[in-house]
Amino acid sequence: MELRDASRAIRKLNWTLQRELGVDFIPSNDFSFYDHVLDTTVMLGAIPSRFRYAGGPMDLDTYFAMARGAEAVKAMEMTKWFDTNYHHLVPELEADQQFRLASTKAVDEFVEARELGITTRPVLLGPVSFLRLSKARTPGLEPLSLLDRILPVYALVLGRLAAAGAASVQIDEPVLTLDLDRTAAAGYVHAYETLASAAGRISICLATYFGPLQENLDLALKLPVACVHLDLVRGPEQLRDALARVPGDKSLSLGVVNGRNVWRSRLLDVLPCLEEALQILGPDRLILAPSCSLLHCPVDLKAEPDLPEEVRDRLAFALQKLEELSVLKAALTLGREAVRPAIDGNEALFERIARSADIHNPQGQARMEGLSPAMFARKSPFKDRLGRHTGLLAPAVDGPELAMGDLFRGWIGPKCVGKLQDDD
Repeated sequence: MELRDASRAIRKLNWTLQRELGVDFIPSNDFSFYDHVLDTTVMLGAIPSRFRYAGGPMDLDTYFAMARGAEAVKAMEMTKWFDTNYHHLVPELEADQQFRLASTKAVDEFVEARELGITTRPVLLGPVSFLRLSKARTPGLEPLSLLDRILPVYALVLGRLAAAGAASVQIDEPVLTLDLDRTAAAGYVHAYETLASAAGRISICLATYFGPLQENLDLALKLPVACVHLDLVRGPEQLRDALARVPGDKSLSLGVVNGRNVWRSRLLDVLPCLEEALQILGPDRLILAPSCSLLHCPVDLKAEPDLPEEVRDRLAFALQKLEELSVLKAALTLGREAVRPAIDGNEALFERIARSADIHNPQGQARMEGLSPAMFARKSPFKDRLGRHTGLLAPAVDGPELAMGDLFRGWIGPKCVGKLQDDD
């Protein structure tokens, strides 16, 4: 009970802060006790058999056993969330996998926010990305072949959200930034035709991030969704093509503030392209956003009062990034002069950064400029270098083969460690 009470307090605080900062589309279902891929696995009832799930709502004991293991039960595998330092649990799927709604978390948190007087946009991990992130427990099984089995669960969730009063939903499909074969591309078309039909009056925002869409841009723009989100931090070059190709009935959400780092954005670097987008799309079809979820950032810079001022001035945590978006929004809707002090202050900061001796080291820059291609070329072939290294580091052994254990002991022997300590 204490854990659930604490989670409700955190959600309330986060929703309230976003409303105060003027966020138009406040997300829900983005809070997790562990990670959002596990939450989607639970929503779909895709529980590996070793956890002895008997159906019905998922309990927290089973949830945490999947994440961390339990007595005589191995936890699910963990891997990196694309190329970030965030990790997620890997769904495990079998050929006879059955899916059912085992968690109403997405609906429950939407209702929870609405009871606080806050209308949110629920966030779901998309069906194609979910399957592409899964691993098959059955040899030869292609997880994407299970698409038709999971779509009814997604449709059920969308129906319940519509009944609860949701006007829009965000569906994340980061796999769209990767290379897709024809099967995956066809899977997207089929999936979103099904979801659009199930959503009814709910508008769908399709969110992509961690890279440009490249050859998948046309596919994303042709799907039956109301809005497509683009990561313009990792793929700024895609904006021009998107503006030229976006259908007249779709909006673009432009991710112009970096959701993956802790640094300030230079506002004048992004404002011109946003002004151009506004001229083409108009105010009703343009949405400003971080490049991706802000879960990769600390929450608030105010919690770090002891940082040196020069460092602190350069930082922007999640709340500060939302403030940057608020300034950009005001510049577009009211004109640059309405936020001139904020823009000038931001520009002065980056001018100080350009002159900072703590950041720019002349000796280091001179050494970098002195680099030549020859410095990166090996003077001897790999097989010759390998022989010298193994002869230096490994103990002598009889016979033509060297045991791996002997080689490792050679690497961490007293001479090698002592040498490293001397250099250090």
